[in-house]
Amino acid sequence: GEILASVPVGVRGMAHHSEHVMPAGDSLFVNSFRAGETFVIDVSDPLDPSVASSFEAMGEYTYPHTFERLPNGNVLATFQTKGEGNERAGGIVELDPAGGFVRAADVADPVDPEIRAYSVTPIPRLDRAVSTTSDMWGEAQGTSFQVWRLSDLTLLKTVLLPEGEAGYEHRDPAEVRLLSDSTTAMLTTFTCALYRLHGLDTDAPSAELVNVLPWATYDTDQCGIPATWGDIWLQTYANAEGSYLMSFDISDPSNPVLLDELGWDEWWEPHWISIEPGGRRVVLTSSPGATLYKVLMVNLDPETGELAWDETFRDRETGELGGSFERTAWPHGEAGPARPHGSVFSQGR
Repeated sequence: GEILASVPVGVRGMAHHSEHVMPAGDSLFVNSFRAGETFVIDVSDPLDPSVASSFEAMGEYTYPHTFERLPNGNVLATFQTKGEGNERAGGIVELDPAGGFVRAADVADPVDPEIRAYSVTPIPRLDRAVSTTSDMWGEAQGTSFQVWRLSDLTLLKTVLLPEGEAGYEHRDPAEVRLLSDSTTAMLTTFTCALYRLHGLDTDAPSAELVNVLPWATYDTDQCGIPATWGDIWLQTYANAEGSYLMSFDISDPSNPVLLDELGWDEWWEPHWISIEPGGRRVVLTSSPGATLYKVLMVNLDPETGELAWDETFRDRETGELGGSFERTAWPHGEAGPARPHGSVFSQGR
């Protein structure tokens, strides 16, 4: 839990996304969403990171959000909007490894007038990418996903999610993850529904609602970042009645089965997770609540789906579980406390 290195980037304003997995090579894309700025961090020496480059808007495209690495080393990114004011839908933008512009495509489609580009997931084996729509400013409320031809960023279809019995399940599509076959795709919504996507390489892609967790209001309830480990689906879940990191058996993707739940003694809102490559640990950060300033580590049993806190990962200064960002002393100098969000494991060297 000891912080060994840090690098200031010169702005404040909601440090937010990183890439979900540390890519091959020596750079990592991270962003400050509300500042509208993204930084490419050189981590060739992990104990001496530096800002290799940065960018804000790409032409008309503004407020970048999600970054996913492509097989050729380029990065596929979502830009929420065009211009300022959250009036126009943004786009999918391909960037080179230094953050330079390669090409882009608009996400706007009358099928869903409230689209805001949120996340994107490349599926190279199918020459497809799937993007979702959720408004980081909390104004628009999209209900669709979009299927793209990955090789030339052509929009093939905008698909409205089917409603469930409660009538809210299809709102705010959030993240898409691939299963172990690298082609089967599952989609979550911030209103805590899970969909299986079908026919992504056909003319008629569709979505099947396969699981719903209780949800009532964004004030207390939200499903955050998911992750997959073989046939195990991990889901962060915040709810007024209890918040958990949850594991599900998805060997049958159309019938997820709950395996385990990991909670916290006080109110918390688990949000971001990433899995250790080749290991069994999960790094976790949170939204407001008791764990807001903590980076926590979870052990996952890949055979049973059992979840447990890594009791050895403790703050060097306080001895409390997790590494704490509630501090003023950092390796780069004095600064105020920070809210950890996007977190990944480094690649082995």
